[in-house]
Amino acid sequence: MPDNIHFPIASRRSPLAMRQAELVQAMIAKAAGVNPAQAPVKDFVSSGDKNLSGSLAEIGGKGLFTKEIEEALLSGAARFAVHSMKDMPAVSPPGLVTAAVPPREDPRDVFISPIAASPWDLPQGAKIGSASVRRIAQVLARRPDIAPVTLRGNVQTRLKKLKDGVADATFLALAGLNRLGMADAATAILEPDDMLPAVGQGAICVQCREDDAEALEIAAAFTCTKTAACIAIERAFLAGLDGSCRTPIAGLALIEAGEIHFRGELLSLDGMARYAVERILPYTERNRAAAENAGAEAADEIRKRAGEAFFKRLEQS
Repeated sequence: MPDNIHFPIASRRSPLAMRQAELVQAMIAKAAGVNPAQAPVKDFVSSGDKNLSGSLAEIGGKGLFTKEIEEALLSGAARFAVHSMKDMPAVSPPGLVTAAVPPREDPRDVFISPIAASPWDLPQGAKIGSASVRRIAQVLARRPDIAPVTLRGNVQTRLKKLKDGVADATFLALAGLNRLGMADAATAILEPDDMLPAVGQGAICVQCREDDAEALEIAAAFTCTKTAACIAIERAFLAGLDGSCRTPIAGLALIEAGEIHFRGELLSLDGMARYAVERILPYTERNRAAAENAGAEAADEIRKRAGEAFFKRLEQS
């Protein structure tokens, strides 16, 4: 790599991914005391972006959005990688670590439709376009008459498909719309009581090689300890349930009055079975291990309540 480029960053090529990478680029430049040009963003087309024909569960799961970017890190072509935290598999590849979690954006989902003010106001049998088993299961739990339609692609692609009549409504993450300056596309913002978000939604994951001490030190300078604690409990919950794109799992941790308040849930694909759990624990900047333990315990409670037969049915579906 040229002598004047010290901290190349790997990112997916989608507009939202590139915007997130630009935000991290500014953080790296400030922490390292370099010009942003010394931390250029290298874009990659992920396997998940190449194949838009089926649901994520059908084509291989979350790792399809991270594989090429992680390979760039491992090969030395990049020193930082930027991902949407909700796209991260429960376990990172050997040699790579989450080095920073910047401050989180709004984690809520939004509903978008030209014909209804909310998911619950849609007409009987309306088509909702989404590739998220979580969102579809959460809707079906209250509206079993809804007809799910697979809808994938970046934010702009999904909005165009909605405009073209592929579906009557869809969902997006408010964080992505905010980062793109497109929040006015939302018909309604859904509170967690209506739709509990995906684990990690609204957060960015900055990944490095575990042997790159300089990059790890730079990343530590812009991590948000509050966001990191919330993500720790959420991802421990996900890992405890062997979470993947095949499993409808939701989880959100918020810090209120010095405490971490966590809510998680597991659903069947049709939304008919739903298991919810809550945890509250004190927040300190050094209690990541306690947060992870609480997430793992919450997952264990759900596993016991749902029973192994529940997970076997998910695997077979």
